[in-house]
Amino acid sequence: MICTVTFNPSIDYIVRVDDMRLGVINRTTYEQVLPGGKGINVSVVLGNLGHKSRALGFLAGFTGTEIAHLVRESGVDADFIHVDEGLSRINAKIKSNEETELNGQGPKITDANIEELYAKLDGLGEGDTLVISGSVPNTLPGDMYERIMQRLDGRGARIVVDAERKLLTNVLPLHPFLVKPNNFELGDIFGVTLKTRDEVIPYARKLREKGARNVLVSMAGEGGVFVGDDGSVFQSPAAKGTVVNSVGAGDSAVAGFLAGLVETGSYEVAFKMALAAGSASAFSDHLARRDEVEALMNAS
Repeated sequence: MICTVTFNPSIDYIVRVDDMRLGVINRTTYEQVLPGGKGINVSVVLGNLGHKSRALGFLAGFTGTEIAHLVRESGVDADFIHVDEGLSRINAKIKSNEETELNGQGPKITDANIEELYAKLDGLGEGDTLVISGSVPNTLPGDMYERIMQRLDGRGARIVVDAERKLLTNVLPLHPFLVKPNNFELGDIFGVTLKTRDEVIPYARKLREKGARNVLVSMAGEGGVFVGDDGSVFQSPAAKGTVVNSVGAGDSAVAGFLAGLVETGSYEVAFKMALAAGSASAFSDHLARRDEVEALMNAS
């Protein structure tokens, strides 16, 4: 079983506006509505690649009901916890001369809701995988990542973490199976600027020294780097193509890595599938699909 956790899911309302201006009525030329959240993205891409997963997290209000509907419609097992107070976010992503985002707050999550999440996670054990990704809303304890990992410690579940700064560094002593920063996030951790794959490799190794078992670094147009617990180091340039929408590309890379690992047991194949899935999402207005990923892998 693969489970993903999205602490603060959203409805992403994506629009294009020609020459948007403040203080006047602007009319859209394109609209798209998607379920938003890093863990949800991972689950959707896993499903597109032929692998079942269960999406966990917190939902509230009519927006939460619609998020669950959209997730189920995409073929994912939606096992969310429904919260009484507030409503799930609507995040408006406005594409014009510049990109502008308006993100909602999200619902109020109680201690009882957190216990419900723990109860669902308690079923995970040997051979299962848990993906924890994204920000933690201010209605949750700031150490939620550590609390979850400590609770599952010793049960044999593989835990994947995709988060920024302290959310990531604080869990390294708990030895996550895989962490996936991008090169900017990795550089931010160590106070350096990382532009090339060769520059990234030693700092990916530093994350391993701090406790991560495997490190996958996504680098957008520069490709990516993988440093594994078996001593392997892989790097590759990005596939060639036109970027349409980079939202979800990093999450797609996580899904691609897990799919490749499940299918072959090979870190090298998993790495190649991760990069292909990330690129496939970036090159389209939807999240990566199996045929698109395979076409990019075959072209490399």
